[in-house]
Amino acid sequence: MDLMDKLAQSEAYIRSKLGGLKPQIGLILGSGLGEMADSIENPVVIDYHDIPHFPVSTVPGHKGRLVIGELEGKTVLCMQGRFHYYEGYSMDEVVYPIRTMKMLGINSLFLTNAAGCVNTAWKPGDLMLITDHIKLIADNPLRGRNPDALGDRFFDMTQAYDKDLVSIASKAADDLGIEVRKGVYMLFTGPSFETAAEVRFARLAGADAVGMSTVPEAIAASHMRMHTIGISCLTNMAAGILDQPLNHEEVLETGERVKKTFSALVREIIRRWPEEKL
Repeated sequence: MDLMDKLAQSEAYIRSKLGGLKPQIGLILGSGLGEMADSIENPVVIDYHDIPHFPVSTVPGHKGRLVIGELEGKTVLCMQGRFHYYEGYSMDEVVYPIRTMKMLGINSLFLTNAAGCVNTAWKPGDLMLITDHIKLIADNPLRGRNPDALGDRFFDMTQAYDKDLVSIASKAADDLGIEVRKGVYMLFTGPSFETAAEVRFARLAGADAVGMSTVPEAIAASHMRMHTIGISCLTNMAAGILDQPLNHEEVLETGERVKKTFSALVREIIRRWPEEKL
């Protein structure tokens, strides 16, 4: 079946459950951050496995459902759990939900993730506004025939992360008394954590954080000219910086520790989201 036909079926199913709700912002909650969806008012909950052609999340800490409702005066479509390349999905499957959001009329995307900290001046628990990313792996969600109805074959990535939204987020953090970093996120495929040598390489390449998500979603969003912001919760120091092994439990534990601060910042950014970008 053609991609656009699949997207139309996914869109129609989701829209049939919304009762006239019109989502304005797509929100993807990363590892350990999914509980924020519980604060969405008047929620409509849709399990991924019920949506035609939707992938299903397999990662611990990812509930695998959409929650649609009101948050800080905006109507959000929240993903509790995302899809990763390392789960065995193709890149175009990883970004299928982003394309579905666009079909639903969503023009704004809020990405969050848990990431390893590469910048040795920072510490676990810090929050980082993503200003740019590095993708050195060969695959790309736009590889293959271009879906012309969604965007151009060749497209600009210089504002993959909307500078106005980064500025709004920075001001929101200042007003809340939350220290945030600004930096570059580098994609690795996972599921193995990076080696110490790869982390040294990432630092030399200009990265401040490393992770296994977000970049494909940001690429697909840029292709469709969505206004995108990304925030990383730096859950651990990346390999080789400290003399200790890495594990997913540490990611979840740090996410749990900072979730109140992170949630407060996300909510304030959504409250300040400019109308012209919706």
